Amino acid sequence: MLAKKFSDAKPYDAVNHRGNVGLRLQGFEAGGPTNQWVGLSHFLPGGGAGPDSTPFEKIYVVTEGEMTVIIGGKETVLKKYDSCTIAAGEVREAINRSNEVCTMLVVIPYPPGHKG
Repeated sequence: MLAKKFSDAKPYDAVNHRGNVGLRLQGFEAGGPTNQWVGLSHFLPGGGAGPDSTPFEKIYVVTEGEMTVIIGGKETVLKKYDSCTIAAGEVREAINRSNEVCTMLVVIPYPPGHKG
């Protein structure tokens, strides 16, 4: 088991994100997960990500606030404890249209060739 304290989480920069601070909770360390990593993202009002896609799927779980996720022109508002899976290659945009900070867990597989 690899236990990590929240106080030890390190920030990371996410490509094509705005008004966002991400913290890596698990992943990319010895003894950690071998298939995926977990981030905790805080999005300010008006903050978001994309539109873009990745060659791997990812999971979003909103823990506070709300996030609008747009895929193929369809908007879905995720609220506290709502979640979604974004398929590999699927173009998505995420926008925090509320006046509250949105916090969400993000689960992403390691990039191809990574040895976790």
